[in-house]
Amino acid sequence: MPGKTGGCGGKKAVSRSSKVALQFPAPVYLAAVLEYLCAEVLELAGNAARDNNRIIPHHVQLAIRNDEELSKLLCCPASTPCFSPRNSGVSIASQRV
Repeated sequence: MPGKTGGCGGKKAVSRSSKVALQFPAPVYLAAVLEYLCAEVLELAGNAARDNNRIIPHHVQLAIRNDEELSKLLCCPASTPCFSPRNSGVSIASQRV
């Protein structure tokens, strides 16, 4: 019979997306993932800046460091302090020992 595969008489597996001819190219998928990550980070940064009228980079940094999954994704070690070396009064060269 045409359309049947050999072996145990089973049919070839066909995914739902290929049945409806819906294939997402990689750029579309990547854009969706980036949009989701941006929305997540901005929501958390907005929560960190709830008393201020604007989100500053420090709020974004606090949001990423305080979220376990985002800090793991963006490789932020837990032992790193949440401040920039510019404001600490310690030069960057002395920190790299």
